[in-house]
Parts: sequence; C-alpha cells; structure tokens
Amino acid sequence: MLRRLYDWTMSLASRKSAEVWLAVISFVESSVFLVPADVLFLPMALAKPEKVWRYAIIATVTSVLGGIAGWFLGYYAYESIARPILEFYGKAEAFDQLRQSVSYETIVLLLVTSGLAHLPPIKIVTILSGVVHVNIWLFIVSAIVARGARFFFLAWLLQRYGAPIRHFIEKRLGLIAAGGAVVLIVLYAAFHVLAA
Repeated sequence: MLRRLYDWTMSLASRKSAEVWLAVISFVESSVFLVPADVLFLPMALAKPEKVWRYAIIATVTSVLGGIAGWFLGYYAYESIARPILEFYGKAEAFDQLRQSVSYETIVLLLVTSGLAHLPPIKIVTILSGVVHVNIWLFIVSAIVARGARFFFLAWLLQRYGAPIRHFIEKRLGLIAAGGAVVLIVLYAAFHVLAA
C-alpha cells in the first residue's frame, strides 16, 4: 500500500495541477497522510528549478496549515476523529505511550524534530500538541521554523546542485535531518542537566 501511495504521489509531479497537489499533500501530511510532501517537492523542483523557492513557500505554508488542522483535531476531536486516524495507521498505542511519557517542553522539542526530520512523524506530534493543549501560537511559530527550514534547505540544495543531488536527498536527507534532530535532543538534555 505504501509503495502505491508513493508512486501515485510521484505521478502528480508531472501534472499541470502539480502546485495544487503539492499544497494538498503538504497540508494532509501534517495531520493525516502517510507520504511526505518531499516526494512531490523534489521532482517538481528538478523539473522547474526556476520555481523552487515558490514551491518551498507553498509547501511550508500549507504544511503549517495542515499542522494547525492536526492541532485542532487533537484539541477538539481526538476521540471522534484523530484516534481513528491513528488506529488506521497502527499508531494509536504508540501515541498513547508518547502522550503519557512526555512533558510540555518535550512536545515543543518534538515539534521541531518532527518538522525537520519526521522524528516522530509530524502528524503524531501535531495531534499530540492539540491533545495536551500546547499553546497554539507557540505551535505555529515552531511549525513555521521547522517546516520552513526543511523545505527551504531542500530548495537551496536543489537549486545549487540540481539533479545530481536528488539521489543523495532521497537516500540520505532523512539521516542528515535525523542527525540534526539528535543534536537538538542532546543539547536539550544537556541544558536540563546543567540547569538542575
């Protein structure tokens, strides 16, 4: 099923309506969809490099709006809508464990790491943020910073290096972003140890 979703998403990049699809995929990725927007962003940016910054703006804005939708799902409709979505993806149990084990501060950190590296998946953190009532303005700022950093960094890489960087991005960007997320977590932990 995941491979079919991936192939379908890739096929959208060649359509005239690709920008609309990028907006839709970026929006739903942040609250309910499994395939990341990068899958559509990369081929679009390579096909029309002169529009790479426009695509980064579209992906960032709609991803943040999708995150806000996920926050509202968690805040107002967890049992009726959000929990069935998590159960559909087999993530409800992991979500409950995460919900019971994290503090407010940790959730803010997760907003940044999930926005940058999908650690954990962004839809989990947006819903969780609503469930635990993270301040909506703090949530929005965190989402703008994290998602904007991801899409604008991709745009910069693609504009600077073009098609040769695509394989590297598809294979290793997740690892690089995960490494950055680990560094953030270590810095956060070190700050708390030193502050204690």
